[in-house]
Amino acid sequence: MNNNPLNIRVGKSKWLGQMTNCSPPGKGGVGGESFCHFESMEYGIRAAFCLLRIYATKYRLNCVRDIITRWAPPSENNTQSYIRHVCLLTGFGGNQRLTEKDWPRLVKAMAKMESGMDLDDNLIQRAWQLFQNEKLK
Repeated sequence: MNNNPLNIRVGKSKWLGQMTNCSPPGKGGVGGESFCHFESMEYGIRAAFCLLRIYATKYRLNCVRDIITRWAPPSENNTQSYIRHVCLLTGFGGNQRLTEKDWPRLVKAMAKMESGMDLDDNLIQRAWQLFQNEKLK
C-alpha cells in the first residue's frame, strides 16, 4: 500500500513523510513508479492539503471545478464526471468558492474518486492537524 489515497504523482519536491525509495519515472525509484509512497495515510492526505494550498495561493484555484480540472486534467481523465462526483459527495457547487475549512470534505470526496477509499473522518482530522501544525512553524 502506498498510503496515497489521492494518487499524488512523484515530482521534483519531496513531501513530508514521503518514502525515499520513490522517484520520478526513469530516475531509479521503485520501478520508476509515477505515484508517491508515504509512510502513513496521514502524510499522504497531508500532502493533498499542501497541494490545495499551492493551488489556492499560486494558481488562485478556489472552486471545485478549477481544482479538479488541474488535479485531473481532461487529457487524462473524465474531468466533468469527476467534478460532478465531488459536488454530489460534498454538496458544494462546481463554482462555489471554497476556503481552507472546506478542504477536509473536498479531500474525502477526491479520495473516493481517485482510489475508491472512504476515508475515516478521524484519519482526515489527524492529517489536517499535521497540515495545520506545519503552517504554524
